[in-house]
Parts: sequence; structure tokens; C-alpha cells
Amino acid sequence: MLLKDYYNEQFAEMLADKIKELYPPFDKECFVSYIASQIADLEYTGRMKVFVGAFDRYLPSYSDTLQIFSKMLGPELSSFSAMYSDGAWLAPVGKYVEAHCGEEPECFEQSVAFIRELTKRYTGEFAMRPLIRAFPERTMAVLLEWSKSENAYVRRCASECMRVRLPWAKTLTDAVERFDDYVKILDNLCHDENPYVQRSVGNNLNDLYKYNKEKAQSIVERWQADTPSQATLKIIRHGIRTARKGKKAK
Repeated sequence: MLLKDYYNEQFAEMLADKIKELYPPFDKECFVSYIASQIADLEYTGRMKVFVGAFDRYLPSYSDTLQIFSKMLGPELSSFSAMYSDGAWLAPVGKYVEAHCGEEPECFEQSVAFIRELTKRYTGEFAMRPLIRAFPERTMAVLLEWSKSENAYVRRCASECMRVRLPWAKTLTDAVERFDDYVKILDNLCHDENPYVQRSVGNNLNDLYKYNKEKAQSIVERWQADTPSQATLKIIRHGIRTARKGKKAK
């Protein structure tokens, strides 16, 4: 089955049941009918937009909807490898937050708190990116705290959401433009023992090399000069892979 085909009418019914249990006024039948009438010929991105439209139509305000979704989240992931299997049902929820959080300044803290819990169950990096664009100072301060979290999913999100070229997302340079904050966050993660966090930081650096080689090199050189741990060396190797290929090509 293609990923897009998972988000079908049967999925809409399952999701509607979860919502109805927590929000009795919810019009389950109209919600499912609305989605079923529009998704048949759409790819993944189009289907996510349909779900967001359905949430907008049949659920209350953004703040109230986040409260409903918070109660729906369920247990944390058992492992990172289960993120896109066990957590896949939360994709439309994450897309809803991504679509609206940057336009809701009065809900900033609520959005951040929700995404922090979401990323322990699916992935929160896409939902954080509009907050970086709309409220860079406040969001980078949040990510600095997240980079020191005891939870590996939260630490990974602190790096992943800042990537310049996150796959399936628009290019984001706002984090890098606050370079002092950006560096502090990566510094907190450069000795991380979790391989998924290491991979994220490495990908972050690799993106940065493509966008601003000098800034990326300044981070790597400083880490290399500071008695790097094995974790840091792994991150550097992963982070310089594109730059290394470029040198070989010459």
C-alpha cells in the first residue's frame, strides 16, 4: 500500500471515532463524508490538506481543538523505528498544527506544549517550523531547552525542525539567521549518544554546508579542536558527506 492510501475513508472513520469520544458535539458522519468526497484522486499532501479542512469545518477553535487532540495522543513511541508506523495516524493532526500555529500568537505556549508531546508519538519537526518563521526569538529559546531534554524524541526535534532543507518541507533559513542560538542548540547535541539524534544533527550540518559552507565549517572546526567524542565524530562524518563528495569531484 502506498502511504497516501492509508489516509482513506476507513482511516477517517477511525479518527472520527477518537474525536467523537472526547468531543460529543462532533459531527462524525459529515466529517467522514466530507473527506471521502474529496480524497479519492489526491496524493499524500492533498489528502493532508483535506483532513485539515475537515478539522477546520467540524471542530471548534484552534485552542479548543488542541485540547481535544492532546487527549487523543495515547502512549509514547516504543522506539524511533516505530515513528512512521505506530505514529502514522497522527500525521493529519500534525499537519493541522503546522497549518495554524504560526497564525495563533496567543496560543504559542499551547502549540509548543502540544508539539512537544506529539513528537514523542509521531514527529513534531514540521509543526515547529512555522513557529520558527513567525516567532523566531521565542521558538529558538524553546529549542534551546529542548536540546537539553532527557527525552531523545524531543532532543531530535530540536535539531530536525531547524534544518534548512528538511525533506518534504519548504526551505527554512530563519533558524540559521539566528546563528548564535542555532549553534548553542547544536552544541548541546554534539555529544548525544542516541543514533537518531546524531543523524539529525549530521543532516542539519549537511544542509548547512549546502546553504552556507563557511558557517558549517566554523562549527565543525570548533568541534574538531575540542577533543571530540565518538558521538561528535560520527555527527561530523555524516555532516560533511556532501562537502567531501564535492572535494572528490574536483
